Parts: sequence; C-alpha cells; structure tokens
Amino acid sequence: MNSYRRIAHLDMDAFFASVELIRYPELRGKPVVVGGRNVHQPVAQSDGSKCFARLGDYVGRGVITTSTYEARALGVFSGMGLMKSAQLAPDAILLPANFDAYRDCSRRFKAAVASIAPKIEDRGIDEIYIDLSDIPEETTSLARRIKQAVFDATGLTCSIGITPNKLLSKICSDLDKPNGITCLAMEELATRIWPLPAKKINGIGPKATERLTGLGIHTIGELAATPVEFLVRKFGKTTGAWLHRVAHGIDERQLVVGSEPKSISRESTFERDLHASQDRAELSEVFTSLCMRVADDLKRKGYASRTIGIKLRYSDFHAVTRDVTLPIGVSEGTEIRKAAGECLKRVPLTQRIRLLGVRAGGLISLKEANPEASDGQAEFQF
Repeated sequence: MNSYRRIAHLDMDAFFASVELIRYPELRGKPVVVGGRNVHQPVAQSDGSKCFARLGDYVGRGVITTSTYEARALGVFSGMGLMKSAQLAPDAILLPANFDAYRDCSRRFKAAVASIAPKIEDRGIDEIYIDLSDIPEETTSLARRIKQAVFDATGLTCSIGITPNKLLSKICSDLDKPNGITCLAMEELATRIWPLPAKKINGIGPKATERLTGLGIHTIGELAATPVEFLVRKFGKTTGAWLHRVAHGIDERQLVVGSEPKSISRESTFERDLHASQDRAELSEVFTSLCMRVADDLKRKGYASRTIGIKLRYSDFHAVTRDVTLPIGVSEGTEIRKAAGECLKRVPLTQRIRLLGVRAGGLISLKEANPEASDGQAEFQF
C-alpha cells in the first residue's frame, strides 16, 4: 500500500433495501424491491404477520430505487422500470421508499465513520470517500474497525475499497460485495484491475463501452495497452487522454472535505413521456420553472454559478447531460435559462422525455460574482 496516500471508498450494501430489512426482518433472504409510485404500505394481518405488495401486481410508471441481492440475482436492478422488472421477478416483494429513514441512517453511518476518520468526502446518501493517510493503523484492521462502527450505528453492512486514489478505491469497493474489504497497491494493478471490464471504471458509461467494444477494447488492461494517440484520435484530446490515465490507475484528485455545496440542481420527472415538438409548451414551462427555482436556491444560499448544465432522461431510461462554463457567475433565472437553453441545443430531441433537470455548478459567492452580469433573455424554445 502506498504509505503516503490511503484513500477509502465506503459503499453501503443495497442501502435502501437494507434499511427496510431492519424494519421488516421477515423479508431477509427474499427478493425485495423498493420504488414506484403509490405503492401500498404493508398491511398487518390478524395473526400478526404482514401482507406485502408484489412486484407482479404493480401497474403504472416508476423505477426501482434499489433491490436486494436476491432480487438482483433475478436480473432486477436499480433504475429499471417496474413494469419491465415485474416480468423478471413477479413474486418479489415491493416496498414504498421511506426517504426519512434513509436520510437518518445516512447521517448515523457518516457520523460513526467521522469518529474514527474525520477526513470525509460526502458522495451521496450511501457512499463516501475517506482519507486514511494520517491514521497510524494497519489498513485491514482500520477498515474492519470502520465497518464495525457503521454496523454498531445502523445495523447495516458496507463494503470498502482502499487504494492510493479515489478512482481505484471506487472500483475496489464493488469487488467483494456485500460486506467486503478490498485493499489494493499500485503494483497489483495488472493482476487485479486490468482483467476487469472497462465499464468498471467510473465514468465509462454504456455509450463509451459500446464504442470501446467496437474498437476491440473490452478490458481495462486492453484499454491500458492501447496507445494514447489512438485514443485521442478516436475520442478527442481530453477524453482520450483521460481514458489512458484511468486505465493505468492514475487519479490525482484530492478529497473535497468542505461543507460548501458543489452544485445546486432541480429536476422533474413527468407523469407521461413528453415529446419536444408535440409537448413543446408544457416542456418549455417546466424548463423555465426549473431554471427559476435553481435561481431562487442560488440567491437564498448566497451563490452564483459559473457552470450551468442540463440532464435529460429519455423514455428508454437513457440519460444525457450537457453543461457550459460561463465567463462570469450568474444567479438570475433568465441568465440560467439562456445558458441551459444553449446546452439543450446540443442534445437530441427526437425521443420522448421522461425527466428534465437543470444544474448550477462552479459555485462562487454572490460577492465574487460580476455585478455587470448579462441580463440576456432566454431565446431557446422546445
């Protein structure tokens, strides 16, 4: 292990589903799915048992928030449409999401980790990066102590990857799930990381995987063996160079341990899929509303944004994002909508859309923002 840098990635195991199994221990070992809209709460029976909704009985829109490992063995994963997943596991138990409970559990596991290793980068409700470099304790022993603290605080298990950087730790936390510990030194890259599929690298999504496969590149090792000049020619200078670096396990990013927000976003999932042409008025109204709400959030928290982005999820659940970096910080709704509209021009609008989001990143304080910021009007229309 690199003696001067030890970075851990801690990922809670099937987090939402695991929280539900504490509440309903009788479901342990069964395929359980959390998600959907208007899902009935379990009903108590006269004999003290509970009657649970079944995935096969679900009708309507909605996606899986999470699933237990037993459900995943049946091919049911987070992000899948509930109607499609019902064909694979009709007898799986379906539970409504309980985000108050998940947030409470998230706070408790992060506090437990912070009591041992306070340098934490919060990556979401169920995962964190931890800098262990300054803690004088053997790596595996320290990992076990952190895992025990998490279990004592929540009753839940987690998996931890510990390597010299964030990129490799993210990969390693997924290699021995659930309840695993994976430690990796850079000299083990060729034997333990290179045989893995290229898509195991965070940031190589389905489209990039498809392009790599078309070039005969399937594993991380094959990607590492590909000349950087070839990757730059096929993917562009920035992405090609990035692919070369990450395939060789190079990641110099530091942990972001401050409490300042990295971005502010708003998004809306539609009751029915909307088409850019046929539903232009409705989409334009939602788009403008999201921009105005982001602007309100920014001003309420005292920020301006240098990077405005959008997110679209199509009816087939494929998602795309685009962003633009501005020369000055913006916080007015009209400015945000103009920038977001420019992003929207760069995405295909031929498919129906199920989700639309607007994001403000690159945050700076309003005091730092240029007071002469443009007041250009939003000209883009769906």
